[in-house]
Amino acid sequence: MEIFNSMTRRKEEFVPIEEGKVRMYACGPTVYNLIHVGNARPIILFDVLRRYLEYRGYDVTFVQNFTDVDDKIIKRANEEGISSQEVAEKYIQEYFTDAQGLGVRPATIHPRATETMDEIIDLVQTLVDKGYAYPVPSGDVYYRTLKFKGYGKLSHQPIEDLMSGARIDVNDEKENPLDFALWKAAKPGEPAWDSPWGKGRPGWHIECSAMNRKYLGKTIDIHCGGEDLQFPHHENEIAQSEAANDAPFVHYWMHNGFLNIDNKKMSKSQGNFFTVRDAAQVYGYEPIRLFMLSAHYRTPLNYSAESLQQAQAALDRLYSARDNLTFLAENGGEDGPNQAKQAVLDEAGTYRERFDAAMDDDFNTADAVSVLFELVRAANRAVAPEQKPTKAGAADLLKLIGEFTDVLGLLYARKEESLDDQVEALIAQRQAARVAKNWAEADRIRDELKGMGIILKDTKQGVQWKKE
Repeated sequence: MEIFNSMTRRKEEFVPIEEGKVRMYACGPTVYNLIHVGNARPIILFDVLRRYLEYRGYDVTFVQNFTDVDDKIIKRANEEGISSQEVAEKYIQEYFTDAQGLGVRPATIHPRATETMDEIIDLVQTLVDKGYAYPVPSGDVYYRTLKFKGYGKLSHQPIEDLMSGARIDVNDEKENPLDFALWKAAKPGEPAWDSPWGKGRPGWHIECSAMNRKYLGKTIDIHCGGEDLQFPHHENEIAQSEAANDAPFVHYWMHNGFLNIDNKKMSKSQGNFFTVRDAAQVYGYEPIRLFMLSAHYRTPLNYSAESLQQAQAALDRLYSARDNLTFLAENGGEDGPNQAKQAVLDEAGTYRERFDAAMDDDFNTADAVSVLFELVRAANRAVAPEQKPTKAGAADLLKLIGEFTDVLGLLYARKEESLDDQVEALIAQRQAARVAKNWAEADRIRDELKGMGIILKDTKQGVQWKKE
């Protein structure tokens, strides 16, 4: 398995720190609003990465944090006339609603910055003691950026270029414009915690360093996030963590490309965003997930209604194949010759090898999805009526497709449905009418069922139904 490491800018063979185990961290949302579709891309992608690592037999500890104290949260609290804690709690719950809708499994641990305050303060104190940080009279504490010799190694930018960057704050108390806040002195009406430097709250970057160290240790296998986090957030995490811990921070950095609208990055700050909730009300959650997997994670992806409609249609094909195989696994013939089915099963290893090869090649979900749809097309041919499909053959094909959809996290939204007693009775009456060759009655019942949203399909294996 090879991963493109943002630090070295090349593909590298994945070798975990501890054999058979993976320690993985993904930067989670700042909880002051509903997540937008751009936020959903890393959430979905790195959920699939975790699933694939587990499929390959690794024991994965996956940490995804919540930033629950931040300027944006405080601003939202003031706008809504409630506390910052209430804002954060509200949008953490909303996040879980959307994540569940997107088929995203909960992380092993979802730490919150406010629950890691002792560790954050301890980490800041360590940096002060080692000369990498300094308090100022206002009560703020800053990181002494130029003291860390490797600063800029992730973003691959010289210090001179970083110092001239437009986003660097100017502050008379800083020793250098590039220094960043580890601790911010309390302001009236803001949440604050006691510290050796007075009441205040942590800076954004130190929170992730502290949560990483607390739950995963000083050195971790994989750190994930959007490419916009490379600088300054991840660059600052490296500087803090490596200076404090005297150890490498991360072995593999993975960054996903932007989600664009009209070829411009989707972001709340630009106002060109759609929330996941709004998109899901039109298209459903699962098409959003499939859409995100349709391109390589490092490439930009352009959001459009047409793309989600195509994802909807593709999912319909997957569900139709699953439902047909499920029906045949229960109602097909007994074991017998089925050359088409056997040909697909004989090639099962090939499909699995190609699926694994795509995922092993820097997590190429686009190619893996293509392999899945090739398998589905082959399976559909193998269980066509003229092939006299068997129960065992359908079950084998269903199992193989299920392996791939489990890794990709697909086919979760539409559960296998059951019929109520009234509908089952009508289907039985129609079958009795067909046996009696009472075609008019059979057609009448078919129309009645259609009016109830039940579509029937007569096959050699029996009547097959689906809800419209």
